Amino acid sequence: MSLIRAASDDQAGAADALARAARITAPYVLVAADPLAALAAQWRAMWDIKAEQHDAAPFEVAASEAVAAWRAGTFELPDYYLVLTGTQPADPDFYLGPLRSQRPNRVAVAATPETADPGSRAAEVLHVMGSLRHGPWWPPLDQIVSAARDFYPGSLAVSR
Repeated sequence: MSLIRAASDDQAGAADALARAARITAPYVLVAADPLAALAAQWRAMWDIKAEQHDAAPFEVAASEAVAAWRAGTFELPDYYLVLTGTQPADPDFYLGPLRSQRPNRVAVAATPETADPGSRAAEVLHVMGSLRHGPWWPPLDQIVSAARDFYPGSLAVSR
């Protein structure tokens, strides 16, 4: 197994990390970067009940930027998203919500208690990676964004 980290914490850094990962021949390559991170953060902020305003405009800006970069071939979605979480996600989660609703077999969850030691968390990640299931490839990103617009995060639950 190999681990790839992004040189920067933005979409370009994530795209570069994914491109480097595609050239590695290891059975598993973990990429600690996500080209949809800004989109996911804005979706989560849109549903933040503690916020004074619930404005969809920042989500739409992030969505248009992500779709434009994806259409330009800047990045492809990874084979799988591996979500590391406590036993229950505390806030609405883009990955466990709209993304998982589109392709349940492509979003895997490694859930361990927040107090678990790093070895236990690593063991859970390896267990989840060993049980990844095949499924259809991702739909076009604009279809995922459309689903995210209509997804209500009121009943998210972690399951395998």
